[in-house]
Amino acid sequence: MDNLLGLLRIRVKRGINLAVRDVRSSDPYVVIKMGKQKLKTRVIRKDVNPEWNEDLTLSVSDPGRPISLTVFDHDTFSKDDKMGEAQFDIEPFIEAVRMKLEGLPDGTVITKIQPSRNNCLSEESTVVWKDARVVQDMCLRLKNVECGEVEIQLQWIELPGSKAKSYSDVHFVRAAQDSTNAPTLYLCPARMRDPLLRDDHDPTLASKIVDPEK
Repeated sequence: MDNLLGLLRIRVKRGINLAVRDVRSSDPYVVIKMGKQKLKTRVIRKDVNPEWNEDLTLSVSDPGRPISLTVFDHDTFSKDDKMGEAQFDIEPFIEAVRMKLEGLPDGTVITKIQPSRNNCLSEESTVVWKDARVVQDMCLRLKNVECGEVEIQLQWIELPGSKAKSYSDVHFVRAAQDSTNAPTLYLCPARMRDPLLRDDHDPTLASKIVDPEK
């Protein structure tokens, strides 16, 4: 891929209260799709609260392309049944990856994404600097099904010679403690009015960002 930015590692952690598709339980597995790429986890037998803790890796050339996640119930003698689906956006995560964040305190929150009608988040998702890398945990509420959520974590794998660009012209304005006592980082590009990382669903977060040139 000429425009390859890097590799996205998706850790499919677990399912929560998934739908029953067999007599009393289900045999769930997860399928991840991005464009023509399609990956799946192993099947876990007879469990509606499965723990996969399995890594699936996608090649990313267009961070604006959404990723779909679908849960299926494995059937031996018939077509596998759908158990719900969700989509998620990786653009806030990729923006954080492009920052030069080395030297930040472990656990620093870079940005937050709130649940809304435009996403499948069941709770607030945070992009965090952890163990010298950017990670994002998500809990996705499944659609087109009576119940069920899936927890995942995003990680980034940099490739030599990839097209990913770093934002070198960024000021670390200040760090503060949020309501969970985790340090929260506020970023602002040096010669732009709008903060590069802002939470469109949380105006209080954006209001805390200060342009150092003003």
